[in-house]
Amino acid sequence: MSIAAIDELSEPLVWPEEGVTRIPFRLFSDPEIYRLEQERIFRGPVWNFLCLEIDIPNPGDFKTTHVGEVPIVVTRDEEGEVHGLINRCAHKGALVCLKERGNAKMLTCVYHSWTYDMGGRLKGLAFRHGLRGKGGMPEDFDLARHRMEPIRVEVFSGLVFGTFDPDMPSVESYLGPVMSKFIRRNLDRPLHRLGMHSQIIHNNWKLYAENLRDSYHATLLHTFYTTFKINRLDMDGGIIMADDKWHHVSYAKRATFDEAEEYQKADVHSDQFDSKLEGPELLDAWDEFDDGITHSIQAVFPNLGIHFTLNSLCVRYFAPRGVDQTELFWHYLGYDDDDEAKTAMRVMQGNLTGAAGLVSLEDGCINEFVQRGTAGSGDRNAFIEMGGRDVESSDASRATEVAIRGFWTGYRRIMGIEA
Repeated sequence: MSIAAIDELSEPLVWPEEGVTRIPFRLFSDPEIYRLEQERIFRGPVWNFLCLEIDIPNPGDFKTTHVGEVPIVVTRDEEGEVHGLINRCAHKGALVCLKERGNAKMLTCVYHSWTYDMGGRLKGLAFRHGLRGKGGMPEDFDLARHRMEPIRVEVFSGLVFGTFDPDMPSVESYLGPVMSKFIRRNLDRPLHRLGMHSQIIHNNWKLYAENLRDSYHATLLHTFYTTFKINRLDMDGGIIMADDKWHHVSYAKRATFDEAEEYQKADVHSDQFDSKLEGPELLDAWDEFDDGITHSIQAVFPNLGIHFTLNSLCVRYFAPRGVDQTELFWHYLGYDDDDEAKTAMRVMQGNLTGAAGLVSLEDGCINEFVQRGTAGSGDRNAFIEMGGRDVESSDASRATEVAIRGFWTGYRRIMGIEA
C-alpha cells in the first residue's frame, strides 16, 4: 500500500497499490480532505478560472466569483488593468461586492463605508477623524497598510485566471503547448455572450471533474447524443493528454462515422423506436474548423471545462460549495463576427447541453447517484481500468478512462500523496 503524506488527517488516507486505477471513495465525503483541498489545490500552485474577459470589458467593471470557497472579485481599473481581489473588507471581513457584476468608480463596504479603488487600495472610511474632535482612528492609522487582499491574475485567450501562488509560471506554461493551442482554436477571436445558467449538483466537486473527463459515459447516459449521432464512440476521435496529465481534450468527428456492431449488441440507443426529432434543424451545422472535429471537451485542472458541440461553444466552471455540493456554471458564447443566422443556430444548439433536460440534467443526476452510493463506504474504491491502466494520449478509442486517471495523477501530485 502507498499512504498519503498528509499528516493533518486524523486518519491517514490509504491509497491502493494499483494507483490511479483505484480511487478511494473516502475522497468524495471526508470533510478533512475537502478542507485540505482548499489549501493545497485552490489556494495552491494552480491557475483557477475566474471569469471571461468579456465580463469586465470597461473601466470600472467588476465580476464576483470564487477560488474554491474564497470569494473573489475581478475588476478593471481606469487604466484598463485587470485585478483579482479577495472579496473581503480589510476592516471586519464583510463582503465588499454584493452584486454578481456591475460598474463602479469605487468599491464600498456597506457595513462601515470603507471605500477602495478598483485595484483594491483603501481610499477612505467614514468618521476616520471622529466627530467634533473625538473618536476616530488613531493618529498613526495608515490607509496604505489596509487594502483588499490581491491575488495574481492573468488573461489568456479571453479567459481570466487567478492564483494565490506568487511563483506560478504563466498560464500558457501551466496549460502546456497542446492545451494552449486547443484553447486558442476555440477562442481565437472576439467573443460575445449568448446566455448562461447555473445549477446546484449534490455531489463532491471531484465527481464532476471526473465526469468531464469520462469520454465513454455519453454513449450510455446521454442516449440523445447516440441516437442522433452527435457524439458516439464509433466516430473517429481520440484523447489528448497534457504532458503533466491533469488537463485533457476529448474529440470526435461526426462526418467520419461508421456504426459499430457493439452498439446494437449493447442496446445503447433508441433506433428500435424509430426516434425522430420534431425540429431536426437542431442538428444542422456548418464546418467551424478545418480539422473535422465536431465535438470536443477540454478539461483544465482543477475546475474548468470548454466544450464545442456542433456549433455550440460553452465554457463550464464548477465551484465547490461543501464536501457534497457543487455549483456548475454554463457560459454560452458566440463570435463577434457571427451573422444573425449563426447566432440563432448557436443559441438553439445550446439546448444540446442546456437546462432543457439533456446533458446538464443527466450529469447532475448521475453524479448525485455516485455521491449517495459511495456514502459510508470510505474503505472501498472505484475501479478505473477502461482502456487500460496507462495515462497516455490515444487516438485508438474513446472507450477509455485515461483522462480520469490523468486527473487523479495530478491530484495525487498536488495533494502530496506518495506514488
